[in-house]
Amino acid sequence: MGRAAARRLLHTYVEVPVARFLAALGVSPNAITLAGLLAACVSAYLLGTGSLALGGAVLLAAGTLDLFDGAVARLTGRASKFGALLDSTADRVSEAVVLLGLLVFYLNESSTAGAVLTFASMVGSMMVSYVRARAEGLGAHWTGGVMTRPERVAALGGAVIIGQWWPPAVLVVLAAVALLTSLTTIQRVLYVRRVLAEEEPAD
Repeated sequence: MGRAAARRLLHTYVEVPVARFLAALGVSPNAITLAGLLAACVSAYLLGTGSLALGGAVLLAAGTLDLFDGAVARLTGRASKFGALLDSTADRVSEAVVLLGLLVFYLNESSTAGAVLTFASMVGSMMVSYVRARAEGLGAHWTGGVMTRPERVAALGGAVIIGQWWPPAVLVVLAAVALLTSLTTIQRVLYVRRVLAEEEPAD
């Protein structure tokens, strides 16, 4: 099953029903966004103290909440530019704080490899988001690539849970995230270059 098909199934059978339930309860989109950010902070604390399995579970829960704020906003007609800004900002902070928690863990473990790979993953993740935001400012909209945020959250969440019992799993996934976010950044830069070149008038 391709990524697009999987996302359609997730949207139809998970995102929409849960969004309808949350909307019926009167939960606001911004409250969901902030709940996800709070969950990410809890995950970071747990990771920093070495509770990898629990921290990973909370991270996956935080990532799941991120599915629903936009869906609830659209369903209830409460979508707004500020809500989009808050969601995007919370996503960036959530990802950074989770990786900070993992960085603290590796520093406490005196693991140079873990600390370097965590930092590289953080830089790569921020670059993917930055290029997207800068590209949108130039009129080139594309959210694709081999390692977008949902993939990063899912991969890292699963890895740290496994890492409670098999620590190398986290290092392997961090190395993959660092590599693939760099590749995704390059993909997006090349896409924007192509779009902008097509918009330029011919000589």
